Amino acid sequence: MSKTLSKVKTEGEMKKKRKVVPLDAMWKEDDAPLTHVDLEDLMPMPEPFEERPFTPLKTDVREKFEASLDGTLAVGIPKPKDKEEERKLIEKFLSGLEKLFQEENNWTFLQPLLLSMEHCARCQTCSDACHIFEASGYNELYRPTYRSEILRRLYYKYVKKGGLLSAFRAGEIKLNWKLIARLAELSYRCNLCRRCAQTCPMGVDNGLIAHELRKLFSQEMGIAAKEIHDKGSMLQLKVGSSTGMNPEVVKDNIQFIDEDTSEKTGLKIETPWDKAGAEVLLIHNAGEIMSWPENVGAFAVILTAAGVSWTMSSEIAAYDGINYGLWYDDFQLARVALLHAQAAKKLGVKKIVIGECGHANKALAVIADRVLAGELNVRRESAMTLLEDIVMSERLKLDPSRNDFPVTLHDPCNLVRLMGVVEPQRRILRKIAPKFREMEPHGVYNYCCGGGSGFAIMSGHNFMDWRSHVSGRKKLQQILNAFSDCKGPQTPKYVCAPCSNCKGQIRDMLAYYGMWEKERILYGGLVELIVNAMVDVKPGFIEWEWH
Repeated sequence: MSKTLSKVKTEGEMKKKRKVVPLDAMWKEDDAPLTHVDLEDLMPMPEPFEERPFTPLKTDVREKFEASLDGTLAVGIPKPKDKEEERKLIEKFLSGLEKLFQEENNWTFLQPLLLSMEHCARCQTCSDACHIFEASGYNELYRPTYRSEILRRLYYKYVKKGGLLSAFRAGEIKLNWKLIARLAELSYRCNLCRRCAQTCPMGVDNGLIAHELRKLFSQEMGIAAKEIHDKGSMLQLKVGSSTGMNPEVVKDNIQFIDEDTSEKTGLKIETPWDKAGAEVLLIHNAGEIMSWPENVGAFAVILTAAGVSWTMSSEIAAYDGINYGLWYDDFQLARVALLHAQAAKKLGVKKIVIGECGHANKALAVIADRVLAGELNVRRESAMTLLEDIVMSERLKLDPSRNDFPVTLHDPCNLVRLMGVVEPQRRILRKIAPKFREMEPHGVYNYCCGGGSGFAIMSGHNFMDWRSHVSGRKKLQQILNAFSDCKGPQTPKYVCAPCSNCKGQIRDMLAYYGMWEKERILYGGLVELIVNAMVDVKPGFIEWEWH
């Protein structure tokens, strides 16, 4: 049942009433959650706004899994059968902790990790930048430095092997299974958006710390969210895509999209496969093929109309740009990145263009630099810059009046803050969307959609409630504020989100709060808006129906 709450709380009032969770609570030997988020705690939203209640975990779930952090489950770690199993798990954790700070085992991120361990000024500037901390009502458990301080104390005690003086300076800590289990769950209460790192005067990266904790749990203990490991990177490496599509299935789906797009646009569209020597190898997030085929079709329309020599690849993993290893496991990231580069090398293309997916862009265009050496160092480019070149060079005939509805832009964290691709998409929108308006703040100061780091595909148990109420709350507030001058269902509104995972989170959040029915807010990518404005395309490419 929905509940409307008073929205008169000020920031000061929220901070006074925030829930305090002392660090030593993390090693308490009981199953009671350390904290929980109540509706009354949450950051205020623009009126009118109806809340939905949190779903409590079922008794059998609490008995089976470690759920003593905050009454929410993202990872779902089974409880050990006995003390002997607990002991072995603690030994694995300590082994992984030691490897995390060894150059031969963590050469990729050791330097920034050490900086973050040893140079935090505890000024809490990062806390003011964190959307999760703010949205939760400043719950202490979600402060960016909370999990970092736990790891920092473990580092000084078990890696630096400090004695009483170290304990006095860094703080005491007691290592037991409850601490480890809670820390694993807590590493999945961060979107890894790096807004905290951007604002830190010392360069401390609490997002990196959360990532490194996930890496420790995955590589050393086999603990990871099943949606991004078992059903994510492992399925992609085995079958070719995290969607489960093998090459034959994906080709069939693309053929269907081509036929549907041809009928819808009036243009002949035929996606080229395995075309040797093409200028561009286009790699989509395969989730687009399954959930948003209009995005895939729009790319084909634009590249074909612009005369670009392009192709897709049917090689394993090369038709799916997702690389979930970015969020939790460097080895998984490297395995997928190598397959992407090898497919491009085999076809002899000039460059890889990565479709509308933030994490896929960062994984392949930035982080993969650490593993793609020599002849595998193929040129990689975001679709945003290619689209900008096509649109701004007048290679398409465009009629902006076809996009005569309010449009706002969501900035995917990986693409914008972490790669610096800020202006290309904006130049396009200023040209083709006369009612474009920015969210505030925007660009590199944007807020995460709330689905970053894998959350958008994680909905087990009651985690959907948490990511809708807490991690996604700031983004929903931004969306509603951007359309504050055109409230109500009488005006159709469009959230442009050039990222597949962000679209998934925004879709789920808008549906969770009924924003299509109440406000007629639709979401989609950038390419759909471009095709919707193309003069040579039948009018109405964007269909104002919920999907």
